[in-house]
Amino acid sequence: MYHARSIVSKIKHSDVAWDAELKTLTEQVKPEWKQNWYDGLGFCTWNGLGQRLTEQAVLDAVGTLAEHKVNVTSLIIDDNWQSIDYKGDGQFQYGWLEFEAEPKAFPNGLKSMVSRLRKQYPDIQHIAVWHALLGYWGGISRGGKIDQAYKTVEVIREDSKRRNLPLGGKMTVVAKEDVARFYDDFYRFLTEAGVDGVKTDAQFMIDMWTSASVRRDLIETYIDVWTRASLRYFSVKAISCMSQFPQAMFHSQLPQDRPPLLVRNSDDFFPEIPASHPWHVWANAHNSIFMQYLNVLPDWDMFQTVHDYSGFHGAARCVSGGPIYITDVPGKHNMQLIGQMTGITAKGKTVIFRPSVLGKSIYPYTGYDDDLLLKVGSYHGGSQTGTGILGLFNISARPLLEMIPLADFPGVMAATEYVVRAHNTGKVSKPAKPGASDSLTAMSLDVRGYEILCAFPLTSYSGLKRKDGRTCTLGLVGKMTGCAAIVGSSVRQRENGRVLATTRLKALGVLGVYVSTLPDMTIDGDFMATMQDKPVPRHCVSISRRSECVLEVDVEAAWNEMGLDSGRGDEVEVTVTFDT
Repeated sequence: MYHARSIVSKIKHSDVAWDAELKTLTEQVKPEWKQNWYDGLGFCTWNGLGQRLTEQAVLDAVGTLAEHKVNVTSLIIDDNWQSIDYKGDGQFQYGWLEFEAEPKAFPNGLKSMVSRLRKQYPDIQHIAVWHALLGYWGGISRGGKIDQAYKTVEVIREDSKRRNLPLGGKMTVVAKEDVARFYDDFYRFLTEAGVDGVKTDAQFMIDMWTSASVRRDLIETYIDVWTRASLRYFSVKAISCMSQFPQAMFHSQLPQDRPPLLVRNSDDFFPEIPASHPWHVWANAHNSIFMQYLNVLPDWDMFQTVHDYSGFHGAARCVSGGPIYITDVPGKHNMQLIGQMTGITAKGKTVIFRPSVLGKSIYPYTGYDDDLLLKVGSYHGGSQTGTGILGLFNISARPLLEMIPLADFPGVMAATEYVVRAHNTGKVSKPAKPGASDSLTAMSLDVRGYEILCAFPLTSYSGLKRKDGRTCTLGLVGKMTGCAAIVGSSVRQRENGRVLATTRLKALGVLGVYVSTLPDMTIDGDFMATMQDKPVPRHCVSISRRSECVLEVDVEAAWNEMGLDSGRGDEVEVTVTFDT
């Protein structure tokens, strides 16, 4: 893959201005833009609202989310908002008529609806719309406004053998000469309507044309034009869907001279097909082994929080390192699960907790039918000082029991001691080193069962009143990947023996601090917790009911009670000081 990358990097675009503009657009992307787009909770209309969208259905859905206090920061208006001719055998034959939304379903136009959404729900920072790379599934409608405004050509595509979809036959697409003008006009229309992101689907379609000359002339044209247009109008706020085919992967997703692109990492989430759910997570975990080498952020697709596999999917999204967005039926929300995946920042934003390393299967050659737990490994933080993450999923049709070695956790060091914390049970292991006889964790999961284990490196301290001990910060203990809430942490011991464990957090919640000598200590006699250098109320500090060695600080309750201000930043600093 590195060799392929070096080859691709030497290929210059035939249009010199293309490379120059790409460089300029890339330099303009700010880090906070990426963070706002990747790290918020999103809502997609597809499964939740179904097809044949209407303006009222979208407005009602967003209103219901707000009523239930589901604070989404990104809204994706999926398929079927467009003006479509509805001719032919189903959606794969339908053609696109014009840029404006379907006039009967959206009588006031796209801009009017987007303006209402932004005015009524200011917490929604981004509004994106779905479209196919070629316009719609069946391309452009003959005789429609788009067909009349741009030069088009008729091409032939083959049928899908894998899923027996009626994709074959003739379709009309914008010709090579007008693709750039077509995308420029379309994205300008969306921008003027208040849309600031796109989900561009059905990209594989350009690889299904039967004519070699058509593929030669149009594949790179469409890929390049879309890459440049999406960056020009939406910066990083674009999702590339159904684009896991060689031309897209190696031509536009491998190069490193542009911002990482959100790329759908698998087939769809199918809520009504039970057998699809374990396969969906397994396929994403294994696809990520390859996708890690591309300049992309794998997107494991949306899911529903009220579903037999809702926690299973939620845990998978949390360890994936990618975005999280839901497609709940309005009013049907698992608030407990949403609370485990998200947090509220000091300034009131909703964020998710993405590990800094992409999640992927740690055993590439374990088969789907091998009756073994799927192990998705990830990592958060700096080298040697960060947290190894292991998501465990029972994809089998029967309960499974396995012993999980500490050495399986990504990033663990042989000479370092760790404690392993389980999210669902809240249990924390005894300190151990990778490879030691006591470094195994027994894990029993029922069908559809899942667990997230995190391995935290320990810092030793010398005991003056009592025996020597070890400590570490566990992050936000109520979150699936609460370790990813840690922006930075440090442990130091003063000459008088006092230990200071300082943690900077990206969101509010309950902070956990592991202290091996805690069973021999008292909160009133040995501990002091401060937040932004001010004492935390005593009732906000307690010993975990799940582990006798974990001190918990309710940062969210303390923050609200103390009326603190994070200043220009959006982080919270908590220091736990204790005597030894």
